[in-house]
Amino acid sequence: MSALSKFFLFALLWWLVGNPFLAILILLVLLYLFDRRFVGLTPSVTAPIRRNRRLSRLRRELQLAPHNASAKLEAARLLIEKRKYGEALELLEQVSGVYDSADVVYETGLCRLKLGDAKEGERLILQALELNPRVKYGEPYLRLGEAFAKEAPDQAVQYLEAFRGVHSSSVEGSYKLGRLYERLGHREEAKRAYADAGAIYRGIPRYKRRQERRWAILAWLRRLFN
Repeated sequence: MSALSKFFLFALLWWLVGNPFLAILILLVLLYLFDRRFVGLTPSVTAPIRRNRRLSRLRRELQLAPHNASAKLEAARLLIEKRKYGEALELLEQVSGVYDSADVVYETGLCRLKLGDAKEGERLILQALELNPRVKYGEPYLRLGEAFAKEAPDQAVQYLEAFRGVHSSSVEGSYKLGRLYERLGHREEAKRAYADAGAIYRGIPRYKRRQERRWAILAWLRRLFN
């Protein structure tokens, strides 16, 4: 939506409701709805509410059945989404004897990584990748790349390149690789990564574009202003 169209929409709303402040409020709501439907730059308002509601139900279930491993695992995954990695790690360690899959090993490593235990987190994540090289469609490489971007950028580049090798249709991976190359001062490599992000976005099916559109826009902006 262009600036001119926003201005005319605001003017129309002002004329309809007779109050400029109410018109601004309505315009912001409309822009938010437009973004959530077609772009995805802004976070969902309802997702945290649904997540918290489900987590509350799981906690009540665990009070009645404290050995329910499946409820603990689901609760741990919701806590990871909420970035409560300490609570999630406690639950994951409790179910590690029941679920020894690559997914659970990776999630345990991710919690360790986010809690500052980089060495153990990396070890567990690499172990998960040994169990299943395509676990979470290559996401572990992406998280390792993010974690080591500041302290070991060359190693982070290797992880992000590995992610792109596993998940070649990820616009997010190419964008984040470009950002990392920028930090390293490799401007040409960064531009190529951003260009790759745009090319990947144009080549993916329409049903997948919604979830990748945010990264495509960010990559386009980085190319535009760098």
